[in-house]
Amino acid sequence: MVAEPTPTPIPEPTPQPSEPGAAQNNVFEPQSVDGASSYALGGFAAGVTGGGVIAENTSTYRKVYTASDLAAALKKGSGVKVIEIMNDLNLGWNEIPAAAKTAPFAQHSNAPLTHPVLLKSGVSNITVEGFDGLTIFSTNGSKIKHATITVKRSSNLVIRNLEFDELWEWDEATKGDYDRNDWDYLTIENSHKVWIDHSTFHKAYDGLVDVKKGSTGVTISWSKFMGDNQSSTGWVAQQINAMEKSRAQYPMYDYLRSLGLSAADIIAIASGQKKGHLIGATDFASDNANLQVTLHHNYYQNIQDRMPRLRGGNVHAYNIVMDASGTLAAKQRLTSKIESAIKSKGYHFGVTSNGAISTEGGSVLLEGSQIIDVLSPVRNNQVSASKSEYTGKIKVVDTIYTLKGQTFRGGSETSGSPLAPKPAAVKPFAWNGFSKLPYSYTVENPSGLKEKLSSASGAGVLSLSKAEWMKTVEK
Repeated sequence: MVAEPTPTPIPEPTPQPSEPGAAQNNVFEPQSVDGASSYALGGFAAGVTGGGVIAENTSTYRKVYTASDLAAALKKGSGVKVIEIMNDLNLGWNEIPAAAKTAPFAQHSNAPLTHPVLLKSGVSNITVEGFDGLTIFSTNGSKIKHATITVKRSSNLVIRNLEFDELWEWDEATKGDYDRNDWDYLTIENSHKVWIDHSTFHKAYDGLVDVKKGSTGVTISWSKFMGDNQSSTGWVAQQINAMEKSRAQYPMYDYLRSLGLSAADIIAIASGQKKGHLIGATDFASDNANLQVTLHHNYYQNIQDRMPRLRGGNVHAYNIVMDASGTLAAKQRLTSKIESAIKSKGYHFGVTSNGAISTEGGSVLLEGSQIIDVLSPVRNNQVSASKSEYTGKIKVVDTIYTLKGQTFRGGSETSGSPLAPKPAAVKPFAWNGFSKLPYSYTVENPSGLKEKLSSASGAGVLSLSKAEWMKTVEK
């Protein structure tokens, strides 16, 4: 845990130069659409075109209304270039028709065990494999529920303006360690040039968007990642209410209640999302060195860890917001006596509070961002501070850090900075495989960034025309 920062005045911002790199005439940047700001494709995914801008009446443009429509469009070798999701899709294995129960759909290998909705719906895994040039989007922010999506051996993909929901359940199987189901909304494997933009990801059992197996050229931008809203009818409340009716069937839950925690306490503590982005899934995998991910203009609300967590390779994050004020408040419901009692039983139930993490020689650069109520905002080792092979390189530039009302603005190299990497000895920052980023970008003043990204025209789903969602380049 870091020491609380000493309040310091916030200086006037210094303009941040963009790094020279790839030519920018391939980037589509609308000046104003429906009153919204410009949203340019950039980062490591620069140059992505997806399926292009094509007419709706062509054979390569598919409007998807049902699971069967989606199965046909995503079938390997379908030739489809643009998929427009027309409405919300419930894609659990028990709720899709027999016609859809074929590749690319499969029943997820880890069936639900506790959530009342998922016990009925089941969970599917959808594999998007072998595509070169594909855009999947919705004009109305359609939801995809009860399914994981794995992108394999594909390139030049665009996923925009979608909402992903209802993929979490209470974990009795691993005593709250969340190490069984492997449910991530999106996993990118062995793929090149993928742009995920203006999408919303709700609480999930495992991670939200993971990138692994040497995937390169990935940008995740203008998206919102969030925990549960703690409403009385919310996803977590539905789970807790079901267990409350038959506590004896859920030993861990029953024990927590016996310690004096109310159902409302448990909902609040469980509402945060445990994991954000795992970049590199296996320790010291040979292809981890190839990983390339850009995160920009994303809003992380009540995410407890991995914003991102990198093993090898390179991650560039700028103008992102990590807002853990809700999870920090929930943490106060756990006394030290209750925490000790939980640990003594081998249960895992609490609030982790990590921000950006680099390990195993990976390089993370975080610029122009806001970090709110994250106890350990910058980490460079998660195994042992004495084992330097597990230590990564991480640098923070001109970022606003607020903890319990006290504010610091600066970088990891500022004297006395609470943003200095912990817990291992700091490794000098340098990119892996190149001396400077291979693209240009502009870092905005981080002051007011939370308000911008949480606005109706900020991170998450947005209203644009079909043509705008298909465009990534000047026309």
